[in-house]
Amino acid sequence: MTATHNETAAGLRPYKLLEGRFHRLAALNEAAGMLHWDMAAMMPPGGAETRAEQLAQLRLVCHEILADPAMAGLLGEAESRREELDPWAASNLHEMRRQWIHATALEPRLVEALSRASSRCEGIWREARPASDFAKVAPALGELLALVREAAAAKAARLGGGLYEALLDEYEPGGKTASIDAVFDDLAGFLPELRAKALEAQTRRPAPLAAKGPFPTARQKALGERLMATVGFDFDHGRLDTSLHPFCGGTPDDVRITTRYDESDFASALMGVLHETGHALYERGLPQPWRYQPVGQARGMGIHESQSLLMEMQACRSKPFLAHLAPLLAEAFGHDDPAFTAENLLALYWRVKPGFIRVDADEVTYPSHVILRYRLERALIEGRMEIADLPAAWNEGMESLLGIRPPSDREGCLQDIHWYDGAFGYFPTYTLGAMTAAQLFDAAGRADPEIPARLGHGDFKPLLGWLRTHVHGLASSLPASEILTRATGRPLDAGVFKRHLERRYLHQA
Repeated sequence: MTATHNETAAGLRPYKLLEGRFHRLAALNEAAGMLHWDMAAMMPPGGAETRAEQLAQLRLVCHEILADPAMAGLLGEAESRREELDPWAASNLHEMRRQWIHATALEPRLVEALSRASSRCEGIWREARPASDFAKVAPALGELLALVREAAAAKAARLGGGLYEALLDEYEPGGKTASIDAVFDDLAGFLPELRAKALEAQTRRPAPLAAKGPFPTARQKALGERLMATVGFDFDHGRLDTSLHPFCGGTPDDVRITTRYDESDFASALMGVLHETGHALYERGLPQPWRYQPVGQARGMGIHESQSLLMEMQACRSKPFLAHLAPLLAEAFGHDDPAFTAENLLALYWRVKPGFIRVDADEVTYPSHVILRYRLERALIEGRMEIADLPAAWNEGMESLLGIRPPSDREGCLQDIHWYDGAFGYFPTYTLGAMTAAQLFDAAGRADPEIPARLGHGDFKPLLGWLRTHVHGLASSLPASEILTRATGRPLDAGVFKRHLERRYLHQA
């Protein structure tokens, strides 16, 4: 028997009502995101208390939308007629259910308390980090951690699995600690030998020349914006600003990225801008017809980080692009500086040097930074470590993984914003993203062998077009694993990432 038009319309009505509610929710979440961007990039320190109140109330309203008792019935009715939905709408309904589970696991009291505690802790961190004063922020971080543990327990009860997995699912849907442990343990065994070989190989090559500074912030920003446009950033739909910690925020139609500048070193800010631009391009490439729906949002932070690391590490540190970059640097900072040659840039950007700061780390040492943070935050969430133990555990972990010990907490456990903003469970996505980036870039190059050469001419259109089709335009319509398998012909394969590292850092290819 075929359903009549009226029966089908009646069946779709719950789904359409859900679409309306999630549209409103997405718009309010975007407003909260813009307030958070302003807090990091523009807001004077005296506005912190007011901003915490604004964000707490907005997040409470968003929670109330999802926790409305009517939502359970609407979801159930819509799911009973799932076969009448097209594939995108069916995926949207699946994502609605997932967001609803995460939200309704928490009481409104806990949602508001988490928002206030994270805003307060982040504000104190902004003062504690420059002063290298962990003791200043430790009490606020301890209070925030207690709330995050409570949220993890509530979500684990609804989702099943462990405490850490309940938090990880917010950033990497379906992510499992067992699979991450296997990948990270494998990398932890592989990287030390690779690092030793790369460092030994560097001794047989000339050290890179240091460019003659200073590098005025205004010129760094102008060059950054020029390269953003080259890569594909649309300044009618976004902007670049300065903050203590680089990030990408805003909305798909108004993408806000930030970086930080050091007038004695142009390299860090420049690659930071290109990294955040990769995030921005992903946001801009999400499908417009599903703009305010869960299915139209980014497919987890593993894919998101793959897009930033693909642009920064795979494309913009490639031999062809560095040849394109060399004359632009000379034009921006000094025509007669021998440091601004393609060969020297290659030696600079392909140099392995264990360091304290994650965002400045090279590709070989970066995964060790992530493995450390993953192990520490799991121990914190699972109650195997307390806040007072964090600085010492951090320093010991750095010495174990990279053979170096931070001189102060500023270069140690205070360097990242994540924990002080309540973002526990995020860190694994950086290395999952790096592995995904290597696999996607490899597949793009096999699909269109002209891509590397085009990068040498500053032409990112073929690469960006491939990403729009195979990643950006799919948004959350498929699981991350299926997006990767469809795009590359295989699931996540650590071998691709390892071969990339060996080619670049051992064989200079």
